[in-house]
Amino acid sequence: SAHSQCESRNIKTFPFATTAPFRQARSALLRTVWSVIDRSPAHLLKEVILVDDFSDKGALSVMHLKQALDEDIKSIKNVRLVRTDKREGLIRARLKGAVVAKGKVLIFLDSHCECAE
Repeated sequence: SAHSQCESRNIKTFPFATTAPFRQARSALLRTVWSVIDRSPAHLLKEVILVDDFSDKGALSVMHLKQALDEDIKSIKNVRLVRTDKREGLIRARLKGAVVAKGKVLIFLDSHCECAE
């Protein structure tokens, strides 16, 4: 059960940021992003932060992922991309997203999930 102080807060008024660390799989990542945007009340969704946890450098397909993803993100409002300069792992990648987040509430998602109603 929730902590007593949590129960007294009205979280429906807190703007939130969602962070999703990833390494590859652009199509799954974009489905996650759009499901968050489509299913979140606009007044609550402050931003979506994507953390690229050092996608394997040098692979042609990964370079394509990065370039295509950069273009995709330019066209989506309130989505930011953060890249690590070495493989950090899930927890550190999430923390890197948390450091740059602007929302009062953070929600951490895997890159391959879809939000439902």
